[in-house]
Amino acid sequence: MKKLAVLAALALAVTACSGSNAGSGVKQADGKVTIRWATWGSAEDVAFYKEFNDAFMKKHPNIVLKMESVPKYEDYHPKLLTQLTSKTAPDVFFVGDDNIGKFVSAGVLQPLNDQLAGPDSKSKPADFFEGVYGGAKKDGQIYGMPNDVNPEVLWYDKKALQAAGVTEDPATLHAAGQWTMAKYLDMNAKLKGAGKAGSIFWNWYGSTYSVINGFGGKVWDGGRFVATTDPKSRQALETLAKGYADKTFLSADALPSGNGPSTQFLKHKVGFYAGGRWLVDSLKKGGDPASYDIVPFPSETGSPMSGAVAASYLSINKESKAPKEAFTFLTEFVSKEGQLVRLKGGGAVPSVKGAEQIVLDGYPAHAQTFLDVRDTGFANYPEEVSVPGLTASINEHLMKVWTGKVAFEPGMTELQQLVESKLG
Repeated sequence: MKKLAVLAALALAVTACSGSNAGSGVKQADGKVTIRWATWGSAEDVAFYKEFNDAFMKKHPNIVLKMESVPKYEDYHPKLLTQLTSKTAPDVFFVGDDNIGKFVSAGVLQPLNDQLAGPDSKSKPADFFEGVYGGAKKDGQIYGMPNDVNPEVLWYDKKALQAAGVTEDPATLHAAGQWTMAKYLDMNAKLKGAGKAGSIFWNWYGSTYSVINGFGGKVWDGGRFVATTDPKSRQALETLAKGYADKTFLSADALPSGNGPSTQFLKHKVGFYAGGRWLVDSLKKGGDPASYDIVPFPSETGSPMSGAVAASYLSINKESKAPKEAFTFLTEFVSKEGQLVRLKGGGAVPSVKGAEQIVLDGYPAHAQTFLDVRDTGFANYPEEVSVPGLTASINEHLMKVWTGKVAFEPGMTELQQLVESKLG
């Protein structure tokens, strides 16, 4: 009852749109089992999933897959929470890295360790990188498998840097162990002096926490939120706030739709754009792809550091009436072979070892950087994602600081109080 109460609280104020689970997980008269699975994504994503579905059902004629897709990410989890509360949820479903913790805490996900280690598993835990499990792993138990990832890197525009008088190449500096936060900030200052923006960031943990790490700071320490109290972390946040104030940094979330981040980057008006592999398509279509390359976020010393990795997970509904068939789908979906089918031509990075050829197709020049950041990176901190709404609240408050609605000093005090109140 307590778990249902948790779910009910999470789903509060969500409009019910659960649909029916008729036939889900139930063996039909012809011996076939229907497995419902849910995801979010664009029409292009869904097309690749359909290709996987068709191949899977041909291989497993006893399983019928019913895919349920929601176009917008922000609509997906409220719908899923409503379905879980009303016991009409799919057998298998995607969960975002900023939501996985509350699903684990609510006890609605099937523990996967035993099945993953079993003879029917096509996706052993050792095939995946420890850092990307994030909140999907608790007390050594896995509740969701990373289906793919998107490491946060810095895309940079060689033409914009050259126009600003920057003579050093970021990727070359990184290879030499000289890609420091000081050099990066100096490049941003030169870009600003040349009438351009230095960097564009989306207001999410990937960019913010990568900058904090680049200053040598910490976000969480021993279960405590220390981003506002650790001196280096506070310096990083203050640097961001000042950069947003004087337009050295631009918030992608606040740019007008007609002159958004991709437009400015393609027009060589900004030097750096923090993002993932999803930028490849727009840059290739933008007319000047050779002008762009990638580099990890810089560190305090120039040595490689752990970077943020956006992740999503495939989980099994603990209430599924066909856990065996549901696992067969899950393990093949996240396997090397499954990711090779699903991710070709897409904008994501495989979460599993052995599918690297998807990324190493020749663009950008330093595409290996995506894999390097994935291999040593981290999904959002388990301490943070285990608290419902905490990441969103942190981002919302920081946006007030970035846009000048709240001054930096009181903003940090309020942020600390906000986090502690949610933890309490």
